[in-house]
Amino acid sequence: MRVLVPLLAALCLSACGFIGFPGVYKIDVEQGNIVTPEMVTQLQPGMSRRQVRFILGTPLLEDPFNQSRWDYPYIKRNGQNVLSESRLMVYFDGETLVSFETDIEMDEGQVATDTENADTDPSS
Repeated sequence: MRVLVPLLAALCLSACGFIGFPGVYKIDVEQGNIVTPEMVTQLQPGMSRRQVRFILGTPLLEDPFNQSRWDYPYIKRNGQNVLSESRLMVYFDGETLVSFETDIEMDEGQVATDTENADTDPSS
């Protein structure tokens, strides 16, 4: 009997961790830089690092070995569930913005300007 009660208690408590304790509220956790589509549309090739920092804020990742790239990752989670995730990479040549890559969904009527897209003429 002495062994059965602690064994039963250990089994019950371990089941709570495996299944999840019922009724526990999990908050949304946001990590990284919040970058909106409006912020991305303001980026123009030829901007200085200071102008980019003013628009987007301080980058979360500045690689000391590759100073020509800034990373702006963002993730929103509820417990283990990923609710939303985005990434913006900004590339510089010296002190000037050259290009950027993003997976941020742009709204209708908003166009992200990138050096690859800047060479094409929309009127042709």
